[in-house]
This record gives sequence, C-alpha cells and structure tokens, in this order.
Amino acid sequence: MEQRNLLLAIVLSVVILFGFNYLFPQQPLTPQPDPATSGETGAPATAGSVPSIPGVPSTGGAAVPSRDEVIGISPRLSIDTPRLTGSIALRGALIDDLILTQFKETLEEDSPNITLLSPTGSANPYFSRFGWAANPGSGVAVPDAETLWQTDGGPLAPGDPVTLSWDNGAGLVFEQVISVDDEYLFTITQRVTNSGTDAVELAPFGLVSRTGTPDILGFYILHEGPIGFLDEQLREIDYDDLKDDFQGQEVVIDHPTTGGWIGITDKYWLAALVPDQNQAVKTRFVYTQPSNQDRYQADFLYSAASVPAGGSLETTSRLFAGAKEVVKLDAYRDELGIVSFDLAVDFGWFYFLTKPLFYAIHWLNAQVGNFGVAILLLTIAVKLVFFPLANKSYKSMAKMRKLQPEMMDLRERFSEDKQRLNQEMMALYKREGANPLSGCLPILIQIPVFFALYKVMYVTIEMRHAPFFGWIHDLSAADPTTILNGFGLLPWGAPDLGLLNLLNIGVWPLLMGISMFLQQKLNPQPPDPVQAKIFLMMPIMFTFLLATFPAGLVIYWTWNNILSMAQQAIIMKRAGVPLGSGTPKQPTST
Repeated sequence: MEQRNLLLAIVLSVVILFGFNYLFPQQPLTPQPDPATSGETGAPATAGSVPSIPGVPSTGGAAVPSRDEVIGISPRLSIDTPRLTGSIALRGALIDDLILTQFKETLEEDSPNITLLSPTGSANPYFSRFGWAANPGSGVAVPDAETLWQTDGGPLAPGDPVTLSWDNGAGLVFEQVISVDDEYLFTITQRVTNSGTDAVELAPFGLVSRTGTPDILGFYILHEGPIGFLDEQLREIDYDDLKDDFQGQEVVIDHPTTGGWIGITDKYWLAALVPDQNQAVKTRFVYTQPSNQDRYQADFLYSAASVPAGGSLETTSRLFAGAKEVVKLDAYRDELGIVSFDLAVDFGWFYFLTKPLFYAIHWLNAQVGNFGVAILLLTIAVKLVFFPLANKSYKSMAKMRKLQPEMMDLRERFSEDKQRLNQEMMALYKREGANPLSGCLPILIQIPVFFALYKVMYVTIEMRHAPFFGWIHDLSAADPTTILNGFGLLPWGAPDLGLLNLLNIGVWPLLMGISMFLQQKLNPQPPDPVQAKIFLMMPIMFTFLLATFPAGLVIYWTWNNILSMAQQAIIMKRAGVPLGSGTPKQPTST
C-alpha cells in the first residue's frame, strides 16, 4: 500500500509539473504594432535637479519601412567582429543594428542569421543608447536622440575602438569611446570636457529600449523579459505583469543598486547594461504604451557629478548584446567582476544541481564532440554515483517479488481483517528483510536529475541545434518523427496540432515507453488487478507526455531505463527471481 501511494504521488507530481503547460498553455504575447510610431520610452527617473532623458521622436508615416531602409537613412559606423556584424547610428549614437553571425533562425542552410537589435523607425525597434542628463533649467545643451556625432575611425572591431564626439558650442565636448571584444561585450567610456568658465552638473546614463512584445514561449520554467541583478537580488519582471499594471500611465519599477546589471532577455539572447560595479546607480524597468504599442525599457543613471571649468568627467559602462553562452557569461562574471552575471541563464531554483550538470555535459561534449553522446555518458556517470543506493533498492525489490506468493496467500487468508493483514505483512517484510518502498528509490534518485537535465536542455543555447545521430538534428527540440509523417519516411515534418501535439509521438518517445514498460515488468506487480492496470497505463501516459519534450531528455530517460533494467536483471538473477513468469529459485552464491 505504502509503495503504491508513494509511486502514485511521484507520478502525479511529474504529470502536474509538466502536463499543466500542455493542458493549459499560456498564450504567447504578441506585438501590437502601430506603423505610425516607433521609438524609445521615457528616461531614467532622476534625483534632485537631474532631468529625464529625451526620447526618440516617432518616425511618422503610413507604413513602416523595412529594417534595411531605416539603416540606410542615418550615417553609420560599421561593426565587424567574429560573432557580430552591424552598425551604430551616428545620429543619436544608437547601438541599434546587430546580427549574430554564428546563429541561425532555423536548421535550414539558407536560414537567416539571428537579428538581435533593430533601429528605431523599423517594425520593432530594439536598441541601446548612452548619454548624459543635465540639471533642468540650467540651459546646458546635452546630446539627444537627434544629435549627429562625429567619428574619427571605424569600423568598430576587436582591438580597434572608435571615438564619437559632439561639441555643444557652449564649452562642452562630449565623447564616447566605444570598444568591443571578440564575443558580445561593448565597453563605452563616456567623457565630457568643460572648457567653459562655469562648472556644470551632469549624470551619465545607459538604456536598452524595446518596442513591441516579442513572441515568448510562456512556459513557467523560463523567464523572458526585463531582468537584472540589482541590490544583490535577481529581479525578473514579466511582460504581462507590466502590461497588467498599466493604467494609462507609464509603469516604472525603481531599484537603487551598487553595481549589478540590468536588461532584457529572451530565451537564448540578452541585451544587458553593466554600470561601473563600484558606483551607486538608480535603475528602472519601464513600460509604456503610446498609440497602443508596447514599449519596454531597462536603464541606469549615475549620480550627478560636477564638471568644473577646465575639468572633465569620465565614466565607463558596458553593454552585453549577444547569445547567453554559459561559459562566456561566467568568464565576464569572473574577469570583470560582474556579479551573478551567469544568472542571466535561467537555471532556476535548483541552480546548485542544474549548473554542475550543464558543465558535466559541456565537458563530455568537448571530449566526444556530440552532446547526445555526452548525455549518454553522463547517464552512466550518474548511475555509478548512485550505484550503491540503487543496488540496495533492487535487491529489496527482488525480495519483494520473491515474496509475492506468500503475500497473495496472506491477502486471501486475512481479506476480511485489514488490521491483521497489515500486521502479518509487516512481520513478513521484517522477517525477510524486504522493504515495500524499495521500488521508489530509483525513481526518487532519477527525478531530480531528470528535472535538472530538462532545465539544461530547455534554457541553454549550447543545446540549441545540437545534433545527435540519425534524424535527431536538434537535441533541444522534440523528436521530429511521428506516425503522421510515417516516422520520418514521408517528406514533411510533424504538423502543429496545438493541444493535440501530444499525438505527435516520435520514435524516441516510443522507445522510451517500451523501455519503461519492460522495466515495469521487472518490478513486483501490484496484487490488486485495478492497481496493476493503472501501473500498466503509466508507460503509455509517459509516452504521450514526453512526446513534445526535447529529444535529448527522452534519449536520457530511455538510456537510463535500459541501464536500470540491466542492473536490476543481474540482481534478480543472483537472487533466484525469474525475469519473466515462473517460480522463484533459490539465490545463487555471490
């Protein structure tokens, strides 16, 4: 009875955890474009006399020009790195044109590369800008979104920084020295020189602005949207929460912090601002809805500082714009002291298990050159680590199966006296050294690893488009074969059936279900026919449930079942318990 209840509890937990998203999927939020407008939200909230940052004016017009057309309007400084290509708009000094050269949208050979940032005036602007805020009423002219900057070099490339400059004609010269590394990190040194006769007060800022709500997966184990590590805490703001809080006025969430980082994240991509880690800044998450168009902004504002006559002010900040590769984020965290930058990858509450699991797979992949094989090797390693516990469990399960005839006899003898039946059963377990909960231990061991591996497969870009063998070209996606395309023999992919996607059962989910069924046959069978039928349905239920899961996870589960069956079969044979039907034998000496 205890074994049945615990197993059912485990099964129900798994079904609730993973099945809820399929039975009640969250609808992805989609943009509501207004072709007449596009641009930037308001500016960081300021303290004292420091004003808000000017916005980017709307483009107007009846139609939204193409991205390429918009890029061609403004004078530009090109960007060329091993991983990025694009440009900086000299009008406004906007980093607004970035394409990831090593990532494509799909597996197709002619698939375009991932576009990360796009200019204001295009369909869905997404960009970064750095600037200065001046005291209101001071009359100090600072560069804004319409300022045309001068440059002394280009293109921007690793080892070849560029300097943007603008003279306000009243004694202030503003400069931005921009450099970029081999990966995805821009370093922006903001400098202002005062050749006038009076001191001025200025506050540097940085922002990331996004217009339009992107299509998101809407899965509860993954955060997409505004994010930051501020005041020693990870802050994750959902798009829909900001929209729900909108009551016709700008929604602003303030977080004062020293150091940290703030930005907007997608599943695999991130645009994040990194202020000086030793300075106090005010940060904000902002949402507004001009002309029914969603606009989100993450920004920071340094404290205002005086620039004396004949003096200068200099501040260095950074912008990360690229793929959330775990190793790279860890390197930036350690080398530059960007606190908890690796949390941009949503490893979740079980970070302590999920991240080491990722690094184990990553290391194995470096040795064998295939993430799928790495998963198989990791499964073996996990089995070895828990071998003593699993071995003890399987021995107890073998005893339980061997005792089934006696258990059936007790049930018949005391069918009318449940209390006496329980007493006799417990006495039998104690006399024979059997544990009725033994069958739960292997499952309890497997579930945390399963959840952690699921998280790794789901959130890390390293698994994206990672091939295995045969028809599995992307371990992070579901098995593309299904009965509806002849298990890959017919020239079309698995159709999108919405809620009925559970019917798209591929080869690997079927193999998983078969292995689960065979493993179940090795376990002690419930004496109650109703219970036996329920347990018989479990492999079928899990086959449908895992049909839409990442193929890498299904491969792991199948391989784990096979290894468990081999281990269990050896122990049962030594205990004299038949693998199929038959009378138990006397145990052999070991």
